[in-house]
Order: sequence, then C-alpha cells, then structure tokens
Amino acid sequence: MRRDRGMGTRLRQFGAAFALALMAASPAAAQFLPEGFFATLPEPGAPAKVEANVLSYDRSSDVISAQGRVLMQYEGYSIACEDLRYEQKTGDLTCVGNVQLRDPAGNEYTAQNIEVTGGMKQAFIQSLTLTTTDGARVTAADVQYSSALETVLNQATYTPCGDCIDAKGNRIGWKVKAAKLIQNSETKTIYFEQPSLEVLGVPVAWLPWLSLPDPSAKQSNGFLLPSVNYKAEYGARITAPYFINVGDDTQILLAPSLMSRQGFLMAAEWQQRFDYGAFTVKASGIYQLDPGAFSGIGNREWRGAIQSSGRFEPVADWTVGWSYSAFTDAAYFDDYDFNTADWVTNEVYATHLSSDFYADVRLQQFLKLGQFGTEAAADSAQAQQAVTLPNARGIGYFDLGEWGQVRANGNLLGVQRDETAATSYGGVPYVFGFEGSKTHASGELSWQNQLIAPGGVVVTPYLGLRADITSYDSGAALSAGEPADQFLFEATPIAAVDFRWPLFAANGLDTHLLEPIAQLVYRGSDTSLVGITNDNAHSFVLDDTNLFSYDRFTGSDRQETGLRANVGARYLANFSGGQWLEIVGGQSFRLAGVNAFGANDPVNTGIGSGLEDDASYVVLGARGSPYEGLTLGAKMQVDPDGPRVARAGVGGSYAFGPYSVGSDYVYLPADAATGVTADQHEVTVRASTPLPLDYWRANGSLSWDIAASEWLEARGELIYDDGFFLAGGFAQANGATHETPNSVTFGVQFKLKAPGAEFGIIGY
Repeated sequence: MRRDRGMGTRLRQFGAAFALALMAASPAAAQFLPEGFFATLPEPGAPAKVEANVLSYDRSSDVISAQGRVLMQYEGYSIACEDLRYEQKTGDLTCVGNVQLRDPAGNEYTAQNIEVTGGMKQAFIQSLTLTTTDGARVTAADVQYSSALETVLNQATYTPCGDCIDAKGNRIGWKVKAAKLIQNSETKTIYFEQPSLEVLGVPVAWLPWLSLPDPSAKQSNGFLLPSVNYKAEYGARITAPYFINVGDDTQILLAPSLMSRQGFLMAAEWQQRFDYGAFTVKASGIYQLDPGAFSGIGNREWRGAIQSSGRFEPVADWTVGWSYSAFTDAAYFDDYDFNTADWVTNEVYATHLSSDFYADVRLQQFLKLGQFGTEAAADSAQAQQAVTLPNARGIGYFDLGEWGQVRANGNLLGVQRDETAATSYGGVPYVFGFEGSKTHASGELSWQNQLIAPGGVVVTPYLGLRADITSYDSGAALSAGEPADQFLFEATPIAAVDFRWPLFAANGLDTHLLEPIAQLVYRGSDTSLVGITNDNAHSFVLDDTNLFSYDRFTGSDRQETGLRANVGARYLANFSGGQWLEIVGGQSFRLAGVNAFGANDPVNTGIGSGLEDDASYVVLGARGSPYEGLTLGAKMQVDPDGPRVARAGVGGSYAFGPYSVGSDYVYLPADAATGVTADQHEVTVRASTPLPLDYWRANGSLSWDIAASEWLEARGELIYDDGFFLAGGFAQANGATHETPNSVTFGVQFKLKAPGAEFGIIGY
C-alpha cells in the first residue's frame, strides 16, 4: 500500500469533485430520499485520505490515477472503486469497477462505473444502487446527470423496503418501475415513461406516462397524487389535485373531481402567507346530475360552499384570526366528504398568552351540520344556534412568594338566539337556550397559600370574591320556563380551606402514598343561576376527578352556593415489578345555605348528579395495572340511602404479544327526573388477533344493550399490513337501539407506506 503525500492539494480537489459528482448524479427523483439530500455536499479544500495499491501523478498530462482497490475518505464520505482517473485540466473523472460510497448520513451507493465530464457539471453512472438509512432502495441501469438541466435514470426502480423479501422469504411491500425517469431542474417536475406498480411482487397498475412535481422542490407546479373513492350517492369518484405556485408566498390548489353518478365537482384552495401569518380561502361547487340520490336538503341541483380562515401574530404574545364557512345546505360537507363534524363555527378572535396571563376574545356564530328532512327543519335548526357577541375570558396569576398566589379571572358572554332550542327525553323537557339576548359578565379575584402544619399536614387556605352582572331580554312573548326580562347583580364571597395529610411508606422498591383529604368551602350566595339563563353549564357528572373542586359547574352561568364539606382520600402504590394502583374516593356534604344542585334550571343541570341531597353519592375511582400488559379501571357512584349503585363503569384491556382483548361496561339506572325511562346496561367487547397467514390481523368488537337484550353495534375488520403495504376492509352493522338504527356500513382501504410518506385509497 502506498500513499503520496506530495499530491495532497490535488487529492483534496479530486475528493471534493468525486463526492460532488456522485451525489449530484444520484436519483433525486425518488421522493422518499433523505431531507436536504442535495444540501449535504462536501466543501472543497478539506483534507482527503486516499489509499490504493498504485497511486501516481503524471505531471505532463496533469492526471491523477489509481489502480487496485482505491479507498478515499473525505469530509465524512467513504468512497471505494477499482480504478480511477482524474484529469485536472478538463475536470473529467472516471471511476471503474464496483464503485461504493457512504455519505455522512449513512446512505449507501453502489455503481459499476461513473464518468464525470464538463468541469464536474455532467455525470454518467452505470448500474447505480442507492440504499438509504431507512432501508429504501433506488436502482438504475444508468444515470445521466446535468446540473444545468436534468437527471435521467434508465430502467429505474424504487422500493421502500430494499429487496422487499422478509426473513421467511415472503414478498412484501411494493415497487415502482419506470423505463425512464427524468428530473427536470428547470420545470421542477419528475417525468416517468411507462411507470408500473407492483404490490407483493404482482403488477397491479401501468401508465404510458406520468408527470409529478419534484418533491425536492417544495413549491412546484404540477399534479399531486390522485385519490379514488366511492359512495353510493355519488358513485365512483376520482380526484386529481393540481398545485400552482404563484410565488414564494402564494399557492393555489385545484382539486377537480369526476363522479360517475353526480358529474363534475370543482374545488379550489388559495393560500397566502406573510411574515407574520397566513390566510386560506377554499371554495367548491357542483351541479348534481342526480339530485334525487340525496334525500332531504341535499336534493337540489346546485350545491357548494366557501370557507376562509386566517391566523396572524402581529405583536409578541398575541394571535388574531378568523374562520368562516358558508354553504348552500348543511348536508353538503358530509355528503361530499369535506367535513364529517356536527358543527362548524364562524368566528373572529384575538388571543394573548404569556407566562402569567391569558386572554381570549371571540365573536362566534355556531352552525349545525348534518342531514335534515326539509328546508324548514334546517332553517329552524340554524335559528336555534347561538351567536356569541362576545365570548371573552381572561386569567392572570401573581406570585407573592411565601405569601402565596393571587389569581384573577373573568368572563364576558353575550348570547343572541333567534329561536328557542328545546327538546324532551322520556317526557322530561330540556331547554338548551331561549330566544332572545343576554349579556353576562363575571369575575373572580382569589388568594391562596400552601402551609405545612405540624405532622406534615398540608393546609391551603383560599379567599375569593366573585361578582356577576347579567342582563336578559327575551325579545318576544315568554315561552314555558323562560325567565322574565331582568337585570341581575350578584356578589359572592368565597372562603375555603383544604387539608391534606400525605402519608408515605416504602418497602424496598415498593412505595405507598395514602393522602386523606378534607375541604370546607363557603360561597356566600343563595343564587346559583347567575347567568339568568343557562347557556354554557349544561353537563355535570360527579366523580373522582371533580370531587375536590370548589365549583363543579362547567360554565360561568351556574355557581355553587352555601357551605359544603368534601371528604375523602387518595391512595397510590407503585411496586417493584412494575405494577401500580391508584384509588380515589369520597363524599360531599351540604352543611348550610341553598344547595345549588337541587335548584332546577331548564337544562336540568345537576339533577340526578347525586349532589341534590345534603349527603351526596359516594364516589369511587380506581385504575391500575396488576401485571404487565393488563390495565384496569372503574368508576362508581353509590347512593348511601339505599344503598344502591347510582352509576358505574368498568373497563379493562390486556395486550400480550400481538394479541389484545378489552371490554367496557356502563350502567345507568332509570331516573324519571332526567328522562331515563329504563335501566341502561351496555357492554362492549373487543379483540385483535393475528391470523396464521403472515401480516394478517383480524379486529372485532361487539356492543350489547343488556337492558333491551339487543345488540347495539357489531364491527369486524380484516387487515394485511407488512409495514409497507396495507390493505383491508371492515363491515359494521347497527342494531335497533343504536343512534343510527338498523344500518350497515362497509369500506375498504389500501395504503402504500414508505419512509416519510403514506398514501392510499379509502372507500365506503
């Protein structure tokens, strides 16, 4: 082995040129190559280490040559070949025989020959193979590279899984082949001649040609990956998105769809970016060829929608923005798979967030989405939705050091509604909002401090003052249960103290924490419905998560009143074998004053919660893992007057290797006060198991209504997933007591997966 140190400068030039040429000639067209693939080129002039059996320099011709097994290490690159020749006058380089390169990121390249000409501007490589650190592989019979124009790969293939043969010899994954693959650096496109797709070694698709935007150019014009879908109402659907790059900060996406039953749907999206934010405008529309395929409000010829959203950060700690949607009918988004949500919110907002202060102000309009039988029903549903002018809240913390912490929070809610939103369950009326307008401002200032008493008892005193100012105008004749027009001012002094005595024990690696808890909470007011109408405190369930809260209502329109005591305990254990257990339990007692949970409101909030009586239900919550893979949890309300179980839920899951099973049970007894006319018992069982065939898995679940002795829902899935290709289908049948009774749905899905990308087809 011989080294020629006298050629150090020339070797450095050669090393940079060689690495640059081979990197530039590698197949950039493969869209799953490492991020910044072309940006990781070595800088000329760094030291190069070259070893060869024979290494020589011809001064007369200015040619460096090496024979035998040539090995070069340069700036993190390792390059090897059998013979090389570098002409410094012309910049031409030739490397022949089992060329191998490893870049600093760990990607490996092999080729039979490489020729670089034109002052390192053009390259030709034979028999290239690139294996990335993710295991993906690109091959080509030969590669022609020109930095000024394009890269051409002949007989090119791409596989995300290397050989795509597993340890058992099974064919997995997928492969793309092309007679010619051309990356054009001017048009920023990738052009395929005769591309074909193989899945599990079987050819499944072929095209005469295909042109896509260059993934290495993030903002380039061209078609994106098309999608295929099917729905009975619109038939088979193919969507071919086209991306238009207007400028560095302006992009347009056109997404035309052709459907076998409904015809042509056009969708477009415009995105505009700024240094301090961005906004988006979306629009779509269709002239339906078969309107009768959609029942109810979807049965019309012209349908469409326009949407816009924006988000900006004009100054530090502040964010402002908006979201707006308008549509021909409330079923359009769901019918054409744009949005399956039940609601959409039009709003303008401003939000401030810093380390010790938060503020949010919004003007909102809530719109109901979904299927309606008639236009009148749809109009009535929208009229029942609220407009909040405004919906504002703020909170701030002030740390006083050893003197504790001061907290201030406030809410301002203005509600307007054109029509009363009311319904009934089991003969019990529920009014979720009255026609008219309301403005409710509330604020609370509080102080608390944590003290350690003798014996390790943690004492936290709390003092606060809440004020509510509310004005209500019905705007029309009063309906049943609606309050009269009025103005309310309420000031509520608050005093509380929290006692906790954490008792800790350790036995080797096992640890146990037992923490008895007792609270006294006084709220000096007899008025619970401080919002006059209840627009934002509809739901409430007493459990272990809110047992020790000073105000358990979920919104500002209701508040707790009187004097209450909350007592209970928490137990937490961690064991050396990885097992753990947490139990929380307790009860709440009304000692004096008006019981807010016994005060009726039109939404029946608090009724049936277990807090209506002086002594509440006893609540218990437990969760833990007795051994690896098994997780259990349970919640329960117990009425001490019975005693009887007032509400319960139990669940668990167990995973062992590739298998998993789980079950959930929920019990809710009949309660005439809330409209629950019969006991509700529902159980769900679910399981997942691999099948004897490699990569196949079956998933299933069954929900059973024990009270009605009928099944609620049955669902089964069959999935093949080898990590690179996923295919499967599902079927779901709903019983008579399901939210969508006596219905059957099914679907299929196909996904091609690769490092950094995933795309596929889903149909229902």
